[in-house]
Amino acid sequence: MSSTFTPIPALRPLLGTALLAALAGCATTAAPPATPVEASVTTKAVGYLPADAVPASLALVPAPPAAGSAGFALDEQVSREARALRDSPRFAQAHRDAELGFPAGANQFSCAIDVEVDAVKTPALYRLLERSRIDASAATRTAKKHYQRPRPFMVNNEPTCSPEDEQDLRGNGSYPSGHTSIGWAWALILSEIAPDRADAILARGRNYGESRLVCNVHWQSDILEGRFMGAAAVARLHGNAAFNKDLMAARKEIVAARKAGLHSSRDCAAEEAVLKVRPASAL
Repeated sequence: MSSTFTPIPALRPLLGTALLAALAGCATTAAPPATPVEASVTTKAVGYLPADAVPASLALVPAPPAAGSAGFALDEQVSREARALRDSPRFAQAHRDAELGFPAGANQFSCAIDVEVDAVKTPALYRLLERSRIDASAATRTAKKHYQRPRPFMVNNEPTCSPEDEQDLRGNGSYPSGHTSIGWAWALILSEIAPDRADAILARGRNYGESRLVCNVHWQSDILEGRFMGAAAVARLHGNAAFNKDLMAARKEIVAARKAGLHSSRDCAAEEAVLKVRPASAL
């Protein structure tokens, strides 16, 4: 029996239309336009960096402080001070800072940059934050898997600011901190594209990581090495053409927002006051 398929005349126009649509879809996949659709929450985001360009955390960070060492004693002291903030507004802020999913995660630095980040209104900025988040997280992954350091709540058996995440966190090593790597990467990137707000942005990058101490899900040494890996990720990102294109476009979006008189819609004065509360021994 012949395997050749001959369409009947009535179906030929329909098949031709379908073929054209399929070819158009392939063309779109091969060269997607830079539109807000790329930043849509329905689109699976990917990082800018190929796997072989992601900083090698296992080679770059030392082993975490060992039990009984001076380093771990400081970790424990900072952890105690951070847990003492559980009944304060700082603990609630730590819960808000735990959210990395987009679109909510896009506005973690809204007050610091004094701009609302939106997939439609500021697509390049939204895309920049979402994609760099993936790279900064990947920069901590190898060391996390290798060391599998238990998180503070697994040691002290006290509550965290995000009980809904605890099951997943138990299987995800504490060292170095992925949230901190992301927050510090964002701080460095945003301070470049909004230099008029650089001090506020860098302060937000620091306290974003400290929220993980208050949340009882990271040790101080996790936070310090998380900042280091976030900076390493940003250094690699600057060699990526797509990142640099979005960086320039995001800068223009912020300038346009300033000219239009737009500001963050959050209660930034209240947020700033809360974020000034920090563990006394935190570095």
